[in-house]
Amino acid sequence: MLKLGDKIVIIEDRFEQNMPVGEYGYVIAYDRNNDSAFDYIIRVPKANRQFYVPASDVELEETLLELEAERIEREALIDYALATRNEELFHRIMNGDVEESIEEESTKEVLSREAFIKQVNLKAWI
Repeated sequence: MLKLGDKIVIIEDRFEQNMPVGEYGYVIAYDRNNDSAFDYIIRVPKANRQFYVPASDVELEETLLELEAERIEREALIDYALATRNEELFHRIMNGDVEESIEEESTKEVLSREAFIKQVNLKAWI
């Protein structure tokens, strides 16, 4: 649950209220009515308006920035692994779990350089 005064970003407009998606706003009140589909009342300074919104339409700015930073970090590591031809790092990043990838690599045959590049290109194509 968001706190009053939290800086949020509008990520969706489920009820088509012409909210500025992608803009930031602030939580100014909770909608305590049980019969209402809305959870918060937000103030959007750029639009100079208040909107009633469900919780799924807004996300904390901090959370979105963290997710974006993780995505960029992962992409940079993938680029680095491909540029240096580091198969172990590439497999760890793509599989996500370090222990499973090490066990799988020990049971599989060692791929040649051309086979590895072909496999990477196939995954990139999908």
